Amino acid sequence: MTRTTGERALVLGLDVGGTSSRAVVADLNGRTLGEGHAGGGNPNSHPPERAAEQVARAARTALAGADPALVGAATLGMAGISRMSDPAVSGLFDRMWACLGLRCAVRAVSDGEVAFAAGTPEPHGTALIAGTGSVVARITDHELERTVGGYGWLLGDEGSAFWLGREAVTATLRSLDSGEGGHDPLVAAVLAELLDDPAPEQPGPMVCRRIISAVGERAPIRLAELAPLVTTTAAESGGKATDIVNRAARMLASAALSVRTDRDDSPVVLAGSLLTGRGPLVSSVRNELAEGGAHRLSTARSGSLGAAWLAARELTGEAHARELHAAWLGGANDPPDSGSPGSGSPEEG
Repeated sequence: MTRTTGERALVLGLDVGGTSSRAVVADLNGRTLGEGHAGGGNPNSHPPERAAEQVARAARTALAGADPALVGAATLGMAGISRMSDPAVSGLFDRMWACLGLRCAVRAVSDGEVAFAAGTPEPHGTALIAGTGSVVARITDHELERTVGGYGWLLGDEGSAFWLGREAVTATLRSLDSGEGGHDPLVAAVLAELLDDPAPEQPGPMVCRRIISAVGERAPIRLAELAPLVTTTAAESGGKATDIVNRAARMLASAALSVRTDRDDSPVVLAGSLLTGRGPLVSSVRNELAEGGAHRLSTARSGSLGAAWLAARELTGEAHARELHAAWLGGANDPPDSGSPGSGSPEEG
């Protein structure tokens, strides 16, 4: 790799969501110098002061072994970056950057741009993100062109962890209403998760009321915590879980394909906790995309390194940027089924 020296040859990348904030500092020779992790730092999900505090904690940890004044470019990837257009919020973050000792501007971009960069160095393509929520991002020249979905749990997020959890509870209620009881593996798993007595002797209507009460006592977004029940049951036992997984895959793939033309050969990057591992949902989404003509599929890796790579593009040429992508993110990623590591956690928004 071409060696780069001189002032301000470091980059800072931040991947910020509703549940976690991650930061990385790297140099233009391909070395990672520091990493940091903190709680959710999205000002759409938390009070701005709390959000800035968590982002600062992650960045400060990553910068512990480096001189902040040597950072020549920094990128912050965040879902719902529109909040950063509020002068009060952006001013809060600007003061925080100054307190950290940064002398460069910190560019805020969408989580879709960061996810796409974490999966490929190509300039154009599609990011399909499914974690707690879901969204499709169309990327042109490394920047967000348009989105599909991402409306939040109340208005959409089809195929997301929230959607899977809600469908699991709905399927359980319908099974009890119809008299099927808990014979389906997914229904049995939901009963065990939500009720103290996983095989209640009470009539179906009474059990339904108990389930509704158990769900109603939680924040609605916590239905996302039931998503692993769906994917695990689909992998091990089939039944209603497999139907839910297949419907989720069709909706996710359809959203991704809707931003592509018939002759589009650009990559699709799979990102978010539901799509960066192994399992029936990942396989089904990949099959649906391939049937729709999308054959260049890759998996997003570290979002903070994806953000750092976008920052590095401001300081170096295209050839060197591709070398850095290979060093930090492995170049073109292998499919998860062949052993590629996944990353990411469910994040609000």
